[in-house]
Amino acid sequence: MLNILKNEKAIFISLLVLFALTPLEHLILHSSLYNNLALFLIFAVIMYAAVNVAHHAEMLAEKYGEPYGTMILTSSAVLVEVLIIGIMMSHSENINLARDTIVAAVLLDINGLLGIAAIIGGIKHGEQDYNFDSTNSYISMIIVAIGIAMVLPMFVPEALGTTYLIFLAVMFIFMFIIFTRIQIKEHSYFFQYDYKSDEKEQIKVHGGDINGVYHASVLIVCIAVIGFLSELMSIFMSESLSNSGLPLALGALAVAVISASPELLTAIKSAAANRMQTVINIALGASLSTVLLTIPAMIILSLVTHHEINFVLSPVQMVLLGITFLASIVHFSDGQSNVLEGAIHFVIFIVFIFFTFTGLIG
Repeated sequence: MLNILKNEKAIFISLLVLFALTPLEHLILHSSLYNNLALFLIFAVIMYAAVNVAHHAEMLAEKYGEPYGTMILTSSAVLVEVLIIGIMMSHSENINLARDTIVAAVLLDINGLLGIAAIIGGIKHGEQDYNFDSTNSYISMIIVAIGIAMVLPMFVPEALGTTYLIFLAVMFIFMFIIFTRIQIKEHSYFFQYDYKSDEKEQIKVHGGDINGVYHASVLIVCIAVIGFLSELMSIFMSESLSNSGLPLALGALAVAVISASPELLTAIKSAAANRMQTVINIALGASLSTVLLTIPAMIILSLVTHHEINFVLSPVQMVLLGITFLASIVHFSDGQSNVLEGAIHFVIFIVFIFFTFTGLIG
């Protein structure tokens, strides 16, 4: 019991911060200094809790193997993201919040996460191999999904706006079901790479000792706690951005960073261990899951709450995504990654950060 309490201290710290700040919410909002301090504290605690989510997702991933492992990790991250966006939407009039968060998450996963992992793995191992069938599958699905959800609406008449949103939600749920089936059944081998057999055996033996029910239960509790903390964070963040005059897109970037933090740690460890296929599955799988799951979830939420929502890309977002996909098509078609490819994607990510902080991304 003591070991459980020690290992799950992230949950207890999160609950402590939640119970301490909730009664002081109105008092904190009256002071810019206290508001900013509370915001940074909650953000740090949510990040800590998100890392704990990653730990339990990794344990489940090790137990069930690929491609189930990375599906659990990416689905957990996307669930955190959807939860935070939904809560922040209820406290904000920013109709672009969901769009900006999705774009930030995709650019962060493909350029930031994958870029950093490729650099680290390339420095340590040189060229790293992976199954390029997986990258082709992921990228084609991401391009199609973003195209029909965030570009084509530019040409949809306003009178058909709601109808098209409902159509999108149905299509994306269908696409997610089809892709998930392909991942775990007909073409599961697309998302696997034949590592050394002794490594497989070690993972299999160790995975058998993992308590799946325990890790799944704690993972759900962690996500629930993050949801409650996000309620407070959204209030303080809205106030801070309003008072400081900083771009609203920074809120979306913060959500993307929180949801990607579990994946980033796992991706870096996988790249250092020369397991680039896991990195590919995490980075591109998270991007695809973000688009296919977040968009229908936000559409349903907007219809229920009558909150206006906009998915149409801004010109800068369109260009950054276009550059990202062009680079990805060139880089991820040969089944090998290296430092140069990672550096190029990381540069794109830095450019995105620059445009976000200067307020030019929207």
